Amino acid sequence: MGRLIAVVLGLICAAVMLPEVAAVRFTVGGNVGWSPNVNYTVWAEGKHFYNGDWLFFVYDRNQMNVLEVNQTDYESCNSDHFLHNFTTGAGRDVVPLNVTRKYYFISGKGFCFSGMKIAINVENPPPPPSSSPQKAGSNSQFSTLREILVPVLFSVAAAWNSIVMIL
Repeated sequence: MGRLIAVVLGLICAAVMLPEVAAVRFTVGGNVGWSPNVNYTVWAEGKHFYNGDWLFFVYDRNQMNVLEVNQTDYESCNSDHFLHNFTTGAGRDVVPLNVTRKYYFISGKGFCFSGMKIAINVENPPPPPSSSPQKAGSNSQFSTLREILVPVLFSVAAAWNSIVMIL
């Protein structure tokens, strides 16, 4: 039991120190998924895709695929010279967006001509919100709290673990 509490407190402390921005997994096409006759340009409107996010393609694995192509092949629906085939055969393909650039995806086998293509612009995540300027001579309450809270929680966890082991 004591070890469990120590682990939980350690996880809480680690969570306090995590960055505020987390990667997002986007299911391409939402509830409809990767299928013909969907306007993926409209689906992507208003969404921000950041370096570290993921695209999740859900589709009929027996008929469709997910191919990354260049802009020219995207515009002409040419799947002959794809850059990467993300099709795993399961119809549930995850594509990491790990470079800040424009990505172009199509489905081959003629489905691109039915609208199965999407262009994604991947950006760097926005910087974390800056704290308000401090008055001269004042300390940041939050950074001081973090500097005190983390070691205290670890000390409490270690002490609790020692007490439980003695009992």
